[in-house]
Amino acid sequence: MPTRDFYEVLGIPRTADEAEIKRAFRQLARKHHPDANQGDPGAAEKFKELGMAYSVLSDAEKRSKYDQLGHAAFAQAESGGGQSGGFAPGFGGVGFEDLFESVLGDAFFGGRGGRRRGGPARGNDLRVALQVTFEQSAFGTTKEITIPRTEACQACAGTGAATGSRPKPCATCSGAGQVRVARSTPFGQFVSVQPCTTCAGRGTILEKPCAECQGQGRLRRRRTLSVHVPAGIEDGQRLRLQGEGEAGDRGGPSGDLYVDVAVTPHPLFQREGQDVVSLVAVGVAQAALGAEVEVETLEGKVTLRVPEGTQPGDVLRLRSRGIVAIGGHSRGDHRVVVRVDVPRQMSAAERQALRQYAEARGEIVDGPERHPFRKVLGR
Repeated sequence: MPTRDFYEVLGIPRTADEAEIKRAFRQLARKHHPDANQGDPGAAEKFKELGMAYSVLSDAEKRSKYDQLGHAAFAQAESGGGQSGGFAPGFGGVGFEDLFESVLGDAFFGGRGGRRRGGPARGNDLRVALQVTFEQSAFGTTKEITIPRTEACQACAGTGAATGSRPKPCATCSGAGQVRVARSTPFGQFVSVQPCTTCAGRGTILEKPCAECQGQGRLRRRRTLSVHVPAGIEDGQRLRLQGEGEAGDRGGPSGDLYVDVAVTPHPLFQREGQDVVSLVAVGVAQAALGAEVEVETLEGKVTLRVPEGTQPGDVLRLRSRGIVAIGGHSRGDHRVVVRVDVPRQMSAAERQALRQYAEARGEIVDGPERHPFRKVLGR
């Protein structure tokens, strides 16, 4: 009879639900499987203890009895040699192989009815980077890229067999690509699945390999593709070209090609959502009295009206001159941020005009009479 608490064996609380029990068992069974711990003589007992704990806690009726009476709930069945709920090698009527295979799945034991290893396999995905200009990201473009990739051999249509011949099922594994190997242990029979060594896991034998691809069914090629970059794409976004990745194996589908788009920064424009933002410099008089100035946009120069009394940092908006939304028809605006340039150097006439302006507004401005040291220093 076991001595350790089954909840302790699985490392779970007594309130654990069915999913938690199964998850804990799956992780620990993989860790303590005898095949993975061949140098540990105690691994088999740990593995058996895990199976006992799971067989009880995963069954609602058995778990209820165990929660009430502990190991004593099954002492009678065990001592009497019964199989209904006892800790016999079959774990209460369920075969050892059936129990572990049902929980751990085909990936651990090879399984029954799973995809055979020699079957079709999907090709790998590929990933490339593509640089576009700011304008190209706004209006869309078509770019050509050249990529190295594995493609199906056209000479043999991907079969690997020479013209006029066909791959034949492997006699050793009957075309499965894998063989089941059983071995007995003191507490049950282990069944493991291994790749067939005769056909290297392919499930078929090539009596006459294709001379073009040497029987591989695939070849390495450089391929030039056209990539449509949609209008409105942003820096860092990714495009997917379905089926343009590596060729599949044994008739499997090709992988996909992912294109990571990088947008080159623009010297004048910045992007904020669907809007384009730029700066325009105006003079003090233009900002105060209003003016018409030329500004650059994505579609060339346009005339922009600067209203009278415009302040530094004011934003003037050019409607529908921004960026189109991907897959849509709405278009953002072009926002122009006003920068008022104050002259650093002025002629005598300009100074006189500004002084007259300041006097008219009652503004006190700087002058030589307010800084007597300037006369001494010659400034």
